[in-house]
Amino acid sequence: MSVQQEMRRLTAPDIRARKGGDPIVMLTSYHAHTARVADQHCDVLLVGDSLGMVMHGLETTIPVTLDMMILQGHAVMRGSKRALVVVDMPFGSYESSKEQAFASAARVLKETGCGAIKLEGGQRMAETIRFLVERGVPVMAHVGLTPQAINTIGSFKAQGREEADWAPIEADARAVSDAGAFSVVIEAVAEPLARKITGQVPIPTIGIGASPACDGQVLVMEDMLGLTPRVPKFVKRYGDLGPGIEKAIASYAEEVRSRAFPAADHVYGMKPKKG
Repeated sequence: MSVQQEMRRLTAPDIRARKGGDPIVMLTSYHAHTARVADQHCDVLLVGDSLGMVMHGLETTIPVTLDMMILQGHAVMRGSKRALVVVDMPFGSYESSKEQAFASAARVLKETGCGAIKLEGGQRMAETIRFLVERGVPVMAHVGLTPQAINTIGSFKAQGREEADWAPIEADARAVSDAGAFSVVIEAVAEPLARKITGQVPIPTIGIGASPACDGQVLVMEDMLGLTPRVPKFVKRYGDLGPGIEKAIASYAEEVRSRAFPAADHVYGMKPKKG
């Protein structure tokens, strides 16, 4: 296989074809340097609207703008070569009409070069998803806990923990699949429900706080690296980088104040005189 073939970027149809196959590995990424590292191991990089909370210290994702998503989408595309890059559609950029959604999605695809967009909502967004897909926009859907609806649901609480609440979430997953989404994120739902949905829909399910039976998994990179102070129950910390970063910064500050840095190795001397 040639280097060119090995480096071919994955597409939405490639991910769609992974239903029931090898698990899909997905992480968020907002920077070129983290994308460069994650690209070696991940199938999908999500430029999530969680960047509002992770990068900008916002309480929710609601204030995130389309310009913010496009800026970070550019960075992730520059840093990656193989993974499918999916950019979140932020709150207010797609809900008012199918036409608004297409205009926003087209701008994201054209200005970042990414391979797909993601939007939240099940049955209520099915018509919009169908409209987008018919016009050449690959859509990853998102059901269960939908953070952009925080002002109506009230808190970031798990969904479907009582069987009586399952039917609407199952209907949401079927609706986005029937509308043409190539995959669906299932967030913070009871494990048996996520397992059942995975068996029901013909598109890959990507779990976050869902089930190991999902066709793939996604986490917020900063959460799993130990860079955020509080994380949901479903996050496993695969690293603890926060204390290490703080220690390094403290050492730097101490050496600057003591004038130990910069040392002779870190400054430029004069060039030897000619002749």
